[in-house]
Amino acid sequence: MKTLSVFLIMLFSLHPARSQDRTKKPLDAVPSVDLSKYAGTWYEIARLPNRFQEKCASDVTASYTLLDNGEIRVVNRCRTYDGDTTEAEGLARRADGDEPASKLKVRFAPGILAFLPFVWGDYWIIDLATDYSYAVIGEPNREYLWILSRTPQMEDTTYHAIAGRLREQGYDPAKLVRTVQSR
Repeated sequence: MKTLSVFLIMLFSLHPARSQDRTKKPLDAVPSVDLSKYAGTWYEIARLPNRFQEKCASDVTASYTLLDNGEIRVVNRCRTYDGDTTEAEGLARRADGDEPASKLKVRFAPGILAFLPFVWGDYWIIDLATDYSYAVIGEPNREYLWILSRTPQMEDTTYHAIAGRLREQGYDPAKLVRTVQSR
């Protein structure tokens, strides 16, 4: 009996990630979004660290312009550690005709590569204020996350309420990095 117990403990200790992965529920996007209301400038309040924003020190914004064909022009800007401003322009589109408008695909690769599926990343609106004063963007693997606001600052009570909902969605809010906004 003791040998069986040791074997079972060893077996389960070798695969902790697998058992966690099976219990992680799918990420929920908001049921609907009015993309014309969503368009405009957003200020980044916090994000999960990522490689493509390593040079961003402060003043991170995202501007969305709804195009006549239904796609969205995306312009991300930030101030770098040396004080310069950097910009990345991309394009977003609905993920699928059957999916809600809150599930988008975005690419920053040149248009000539748009036919390649791997240049498009998931961009899901997973939390959205009814007045569109804040939005939270994530993706199914939970590797990326952004908290955005229409203003450069966010009330702490709002931020902590969002963090609580993120925990319910399977994110670890303790890993978020707050963004410095000088405005």
